Amino acid sequence: MGDYRMMAAAKSENIAQEDIAAEVRDLQRAVVELRRELEMMHVRREAAVQDVVRESSQEIAQLHAAIAALRDELEMAHIQREQDVQHAMAANQGEIQQLREIAESLRGALERAQFESEAKVQAAYTASANEIEQLKAIAASLREQLEVAQFDKENALRDERMGAQGEIAQLHETIGAMRKEMERH
Repeated sequence: MGDYRMMAAAKSENIAQEDIAAEVRDLQRAVVELRRELEMMHVRREAAVQDVVRESSQEIAQLHAAIAALRDELEMAHIQREQDVQHAMAANQGEIQQLREIAESLRGALERAQFESEAKVQAAYTASANEIEQLKAIAASLREQLEVAQFDKENALRDERMGAQGEIAQLHETIGAMRKEMERH
């Protein structure tokens, strides 16, 4: 029985060693499997990182392109605005020049109108001064004619009075003579 025990013990030891060896093999297989999974995870993680880097690079490139396009658009808008300002200024300068020409033309017309008006006023003044002189001459002539007429009238009245007085004196003499004759008769 001793041997049996020994055998049983040796068998048991042999089974235990086989179990341990099987467990070691299982563990080794698990380690290999875990290493493989770890490597796969590293590969997947590296691929994911590469995808993220690639996507980020693409997004960065797109952003750079968008920024460049916006910068170009901004520059074009600035150039267009400058051109619009230049066109507006040119149009304003043209309009200002036209207004200056119109103002100059109107100023000339006003000066001509003032000159013509002054000439008309001067002509009217001269005409009225001439008319006044003519009227003064006419008034002086009429005054002289009136004085002559009054003088003639006075002379005529005086002559008339003298003539009438002469007649009256003759009539008085005639009456006186008739009275004397009547008294004589």
